[in-house]
Amino acid sequence: MSMRRVWAVFLRYFYLFAKLDHIADLFYWPALEILLWGITSVWIQQQQGTVPHIALAVLTGLVFWQIVWRGNYEVTVNLLEEFWSRNLVNLFSTPLKITEWMASIMLIGLVKITVSMLFGALLVWLLYTLNVFALGWAFLPFIASLTLSGWFMGFFSAAIIVYFGKRVQMLAWMMAYIFAPFSAIYYPLEALPNWAQLIAKALPTTYIFEGMRKVLNQQVFPTSDFLISVGLNLLFLFGSMALFKALFEKSRDKGLARLE
Repeated sequence: MSMRRVWAVFLRYFYLFAKLDHIADLFYWPALEILLWGITSVWIQQQQGTVPHIALAVLTGLVFWQIVWRGNYEVTVNLLEEFWSRNLVNLFSTPLKITEWMASIMLIGLVKITVSMLFGALLVWLLYTLNVFALGWAFLPFIASLTLSGWFMGFFSAAIIVYFGKRVQMLAWMMAYIFAPFSAIYYPLEALPNWAQLIAKALPTTYIFEGMRKVLNQQVFPTSDFLISVGLNLLFLFGSMALFKALFEKSRDKGLARLE
């Protein structure tokens, strides 16, 4: 064995590691897992069995969070697919409008969200004999609002990617989870520290997951939480889509080929 060759290959991968996305992966995901599941574990321990349906509430949050993640993923990764296949210039040299591309991405996202959600619900039922659709009809408006949340996160991260290129492509996987600790997915809003609650109250996802727990625990549909979530989602979605369109046009002026 030649240590010179071993060292040469080590340096080859070490230099790759120095890229922004690899460094972000090294620190971001461990910090997120510790924060998210740490808060959840501490909250469960503090309840000492006093909260009804706690397992169902956590698993419901887990399944329905996939809607947000999938909505974000479909927007950003489908954009990156055009980067990776060097097809971005070809695609937009046709009469295709950016708004038409955005509409098609949202449509394919709806299809995949439906499949992913149903598969997750089936797994929870098979493995834990718990029905995440115990919310009854109430899950339908919440799903619609969560889909809007995923799209606004997706178009926001896609706007940054389409302007700065592949060097920030890690946002395709990271963006949705930036909001996760503040969205009260598995634990109530009160489990967060005061400063984090201020951030959480500005996010539509917080009102959705808080509303779902109210349906589970109180058997009452929280109309106010739902309406606030929809209002915030529409505000953020139109804003992120406008930002994406504006940055796409700026990037097109500079030349889309630079992104590939």
